[in-house]
Amino acid sequence: MLMPKRTKYRKAYRKNLVGECKGGDYVAFGEYGLQAEECAYITARQIEATRVAINRKLRKGGRLWIRIFPDVPFTKKPLETRMGKGKGAPEFWVSAVRRGRILFEVGGVPLDVAETAFRTASHKLPIRVRLVTRDTLDGE
Repeated sequence: MLMPKRTKYRKAYRKNLVGECKGGDYVAFGEYGLQAEECAYITARQIEATRVAINRKLRKGGRLWIRIFPDVPFTKKPLETRMGKGKGAPEFWVSAVRRGRILFEVGGVPLDVAETAFRTASHKLPIRVRLVTRDTLDGE
């Protein structure tokens, strides 16, 4: 599963998840991209499940690029624990995704294959997404 090799700090602040993304909002590598329409934390497990679903639909035909990386540790306190006594231990890794961010890209396949691959991939993600192409201007 995806996670950083090392980090400067064990626990991180939660990023603010409102508004549009700052960068990564255009298709850079492939012909088709999967764009986020909502803000959310996407876990490494969700990224991996989406990657497997897309690769199964591509059937060795195209190439896949993952444009997000889970570099933020998500902490949780144990169940039935009283308040206080510090922040919880890191449980899993997440990627803070804002609206408009391109999550995955596909190249070397026709549009209908990309549509079916991204439709199955959308069921693995906790947010609404849409398919965008390289030639669409401003994601519309």
